[in-house]
Amino acid sequence: MKKSFMPADILLPKKDFEKWAVVACDQYTSEPEYWKQVEDNVGKAASAYNIILPEAYLESDTESRIGKINSTMLSYIESGVFEEIKNTFVYVEREVTGGKIRKGIVGVIDLEDYDYRKGSKALIRATEETVLERIPPRVKIRKDAILEMPHIMLLVDDPDKKVIEPLALKKADFKKLYDFALMQNSGKISGYAVDEESAKAVQSALEQIENSSDDKMLFAVGDGNHSLATAKECYAINKTPESRYALVEVVNIHDESLQFKPIYRVVFGADPESLINALKEEIGEYQGVDAQKFTCVFGRTEIKLSLKPYSKLAVGTLQGFLDRYIKENKGVSIDYIHGENVVYSLAKKENTVGFIFDGMRKDELFDAVKQDGSLPRKTFSMGHASDKRFYIEARKIK
Repeated sequence: MKKSFMPADILLPKKDFEKWAVVACDQYTSEPEYWKQVEDNVGKAASAYNIILPEAYLESDTESRIGKINSTMLSYIESGVFEEIKNTFVYVEREVTGGKIRKGIVGVIDLEDYDYRKGSKALIRATEETVLERIPPRVKIRKDAILEMPHIMLLVDDPDKKVIEPLALKKADFKKLYDFALMQNSGKISGYAVDEESAKAVQSALEQIENSSDDKMLFAVGDGNHSLATAKECYAINKTPESRYALVEVVNIHDESLQFKPIYRVVFGADPESLINALKEEIGEYQGVDAQKFTCVFGRTEIKLSLKPYSKLAVGTLQGFLDRYIKENKGVSIDYIHGENVVYSLAKKENTVGFIFDGMRKDELFDAVKQDGSLPRKTFSMGHASDKRFYIEARKIK
């Protein structure tokens, strides 16, 4: 049987992991000062920072940055920055906020098993709507790169904990690859080379889950969907044995460290009362047991709304309205916000309104994707920004 998740030839830096590892490029996009602190911390050391493009800088001289990234990748390979660990899974333990440990396995998936289109019945599916306009800028970054480093996290629905958790009991027998503190107070991380017997057990457990699923969905993309979609598009452009696969980390959705948090909406450039009235008029106020609840905040004002459920999730009902409203009203924009306190702070600005609502439970994810095809973009976040995946492992794709 074709394997859905496979060991890889993994590149790791030979030293200075503390300066090498940096957080996913799509974090702190409105906080360039965070990335400046990373740059200062790295200094002249070899670092993943030098071969990624933080999205905080996407609008500034992108072409020259991409050229420098590609040349730096080549120099890192030629100057012996990396050691290569052949044909291995990496078992990862990551300390996250609150001291809990998130367990995962790094390996490769076949991009022919992945489809980000809504309603796909592929083995690997997007959880949220893929914004097609976001892919071409990322293709520019990846298409000429000779290395990939993932911040992609796939989720597996394994309530019996047969895939990943058994590795924790065997890690003392594995070769430890790294063990260090992540920069910017982001916890600690350790990684181990999984032995051949344990690797086969991982694949066997995944096969059992795949075969038990009516519609053969095995993995849902938890983080990094647009990066994975970019890998898929680059493979379509240049089909090679290397580009066919993508390096990812697989995590059990039932891992106790995983917390799903809602991503709230803040709308700028709109009269708050007019927007809220338009929302009530279009969606309709409703007091049934299945009503969806929203708190609208602007200035010092709070308005509670109870609306008809036009989508399975409250965020879907709201997002559908906001998409139409923004399209019809020039100068109105939206941002996606983690944390109620940030929503309240931003909503103090003139012509700004924030929306707070209940989030999705993580045990609803797989059923929601199977039923609806995919969720509205920015439906949920898995933990704090500092808990996001850090770039550590790399792989040659050319």
